[in-house]
This record gives sequence, C-alpha cells and structure tokens, in this order.
Amino acid sequence: MRLVLPRWAGALAVKAAAFITVMSCGLAALLGVLVHVSVTDQTVGRARTLALSRLRDATSAFEAGDTLPPGAGVDPAGLPGSLRRLAAGGERGTMVDRHDGRPTMWAAGPADHGRTLAVEVDYAQNARTIAGLDRAILWSSGLAIGATLLVGAFAVTRVTRRLHATARVARRISAGDLDARVHDPRTKDPTRPQDEVAAVAAALDSMASSLQGKLLAEQRFTADVAHELRTPLTGLHAAAELLPPGRPTELVRDRVAALRTLTEDLLEISRLDTGRERLDLDTERLGALAERVVRATAPAAEAGGAAAAAEAGAHTGNTGARAGTDTGSGVTVRILRDVCVETDRRRLERVLGNLVANAHRHGRPPVVLTVDGPVVTVRDHGDGYPAYLVAHGPQRFRTEGGATGHGLGLTIALGQAEVLGARLEFADAPDGGAVATLTLPHRPPGTDGSETGGAVPDGAV
Repeated sequence: MRLVLPRWAGALAVKAAAFITVMSCGLAALLGVLVHVSVTDQTVGRARTLALSRLRDATSAFEAGDTLPPGAGVDPAGLPGSLRRLAAGGERGTMVDRHDGRPTMWAAGPADHGRTLAVEVDYAQNARTIAGLDRAILWSSGLAIGATLLVGAFAVTRVTRRLHATARVARRISAGDLDARVHDPRTKDPTRPQDEVAAVAAALDSMASSLQGKLLAEQRFTADVAHELRTPLTGLHAAAELLPPGRPTELVRDRVAALRTLTEDLLEISRLDTGRERLDLDTERLGALAERVVRATAPAAEAGGAAAAAEAGAHTGNTGARAGTDTGSGVTVRILRDVCVETDRRRLERVLGNLVANAHRHGRPPVVLTVDGPVVTVRDHGDGYPAYLVAHGPQRFRTEGGATGHGLGLTIALGQAEVLGARLEFADAPDGGAVATLTLPHRPPGTDGSETGGAVPDGAV
C-alpha cells in the first residue's frame, strides 16, 4: 500500500526542512557517537592502567608478606563474579561495576590456594566526566541542528518565495493578463550569478512577451480586416437592396447579411480580446430575460440560415425536462427557481441567444432552456459537442462533424461570459445531447461586493 501524505507535505520548504533535519540529526548522532566512544575509551584506558598498576603493587606486597595497600584485598565481597572466575583461572583482568552504590574499576589476579587478589579504584569522577560529555554532546547537537534548520529554512524560503512569485505570474498570464512579468532582479544584472529560479523567470518573461506580441498582432489583424470590410459591405448591402425581386436577389441578400454578421462578430471578438470591455450593470429577473431571448432567437432559428444563427458555432445537442413554458420558437423554457441578478442585460442576452441559436442549428429538438437560480442550462437532443470543444472550449473558425458555421458564436458567448464574471461550461449529457451551463456570479466583476439582487423563488412556471 502506498502511504498517503497530507497536501502540505508536498511543499518544497517542508521537504527541504525534513531533509536538513534528518541530515543534521544523522551527522550530529555520528559525531556524538564518535566523540563518546573516543573519550570513553581514553577514560576507561587510564582507569584500567591505574587499576592494573595498583594490582601489581598489591601482588608484590602479598607475595612479600607485607600489609596490602588501601583498596586491595583477597576475595573481597564486592568483586564481580565474572572477574573472580577469570582470576581463579590464573589470568588478570579489569572490569567496571558498581560497589556500595558507586562506580568502581576492579582489577583482579590469582593468589595462592585458588584465592583472588583484587584492587578497587574509584571510578565516580570518570563516570561523571563521561556523563557530562554526553550532555554537552546532546545540547550542542540540538543547538547545531536548530541553527542549521533556521539557516536552511531561510535560504529555502527565499527560493520558494521566488518560485511562488513566478507561479503567480504564470497563472495571471494563463488568465489573460499578458502584461504580467516576473521581473526577477537577478535577470537584470548580468554580473550577478544566475541561479535556476532566475533562469525560469527569464524564460517565462520571454515567453510572455513573445506570446503577447503574437496575440496582439493577431488581434490587430482581426480588427483591421473587420474594419476594412465594413465599408465595402455597406455598399454591397445597399446595392443588393436595389436588385429586382427574385430568388437570385434573395440569395445575394442572404449572403451579404451573413457576411455582415461575420464581420460584426469579428469586431466583437477583437473588442473582447483587448480585455477592456466594461459592464453596464442593472437588476434583471433571470426568468423573464431568458424568455425574451428565446422569443428573439426564434425567427433566426426558424429561418434555418439567418446570419445570427449561422455563425453560432459548432455543437450538437442535449436532453432536458419538457415541462415548462413553450415560447412558440421550438424551445421549452423551464424556470425552477427564478432570481433577480445584477448583470449587464445586453451581454447576458448575447450569451443566451448564441447558445439557443447554436442548439437550434447544430442540435435536434427539443431544446430546453432551464433557469435554476443563478444557473442557466441550454440543452438539445443532438449528437453532443465535438470532443475538442468539451476538452478545450470553443475555437474560432473550427467546426467538425460536417457542421457549418465559423465557430464564432460559442467563442463570443464564452468571451462575454468572462466579461460578466460568469462560468460557461460545455458537456455532453449521459443520455445523449449537448449541455451548455452558464453560472452567474454572486457579485459582478468591479462591484464593491454588495449584492443588489437575491434569490426570489417563484416556483415552477
């Protein structure tokens, strides 16, 4: 089984702190053990040498029949059994043990008639020295680990702070702020050594500048083409109105109208691309607005080629509940919970109108528009959205599956939804069909946070 770690454990600062702590503890433990072993060996070695020296003196006195020196005796009561057996076997040895509650270094050797001659040396001072050394090692190791951890955390935090700043700029660029830059000071001074974070920041700034230049060039091209087309199209439209009635004249007028709508859509997209659109906020009842949009979209949908519907984009259908208000346009409007919203009416009507027109043109009936609080869904019963649209969103001038149009309708709907601060999502229903879900925000962008509209449940219509 794989160990599941908490989310905070993935942070680079946490990993660095854990690594520094483990390495510091390991190094402190290794050095502490080496110092402890070395000092203990030296201390025990000196005590053993002293004990064996006194044992030799006691042995000489015992063999000469003289009085034994202090601390020496034959078969003393406190002599450890293992050392007694070693001496009884004819060998000399030393051993540290406790005698009368005090650490004692014993030295023992053979005497006559199987007895043992032993000498005891006070080992208390040596034991206190070793214990003091161990405490000093622990305290110094703790201080060293703490100081290393603080210095390491400071150094890692500086790096992670720069990484977080770079990530924030990348997210701003992804959200559409093409003017965002990291501006790492290390990239401005060529005399300073460049670390990896500075290299990433410089690469991100370079990529953002290149991307901004290409997008601005594309936006200028789109806007210039649309502006240049407006004048000849106006003349072409006026000339088409002068043609005599008949089927060829109708075809010419229809194509001219479609071309004018395409030009206006391109101009609208170019304005959305600049990111300078401003909201004209007002309080609207969402259910009534949705019904107005459906009625206004009905003529274009029924014409089966009117410009507004023809440019609505590539998609196919959804399923939905049939119960609701039939507006006479082939769209069923279901109001589960009506609310008043503070929004830009014109932009919201544009979004819903494009979604309904797109469902009419590329899906199959029934088309159901549902209002459930601040959430509006448009669903048809066609084959569903193309896979690329569900995965990546609408793309201008791209259609699949034999669908006609330029893919601008859903692109405009998505752009206007972003201006409104709403979320527009595209998905396929499990039982077939396409579902577009528009979720309006609690507070429109640019407001002071106070809500002028609230939920007003009116029940099912």
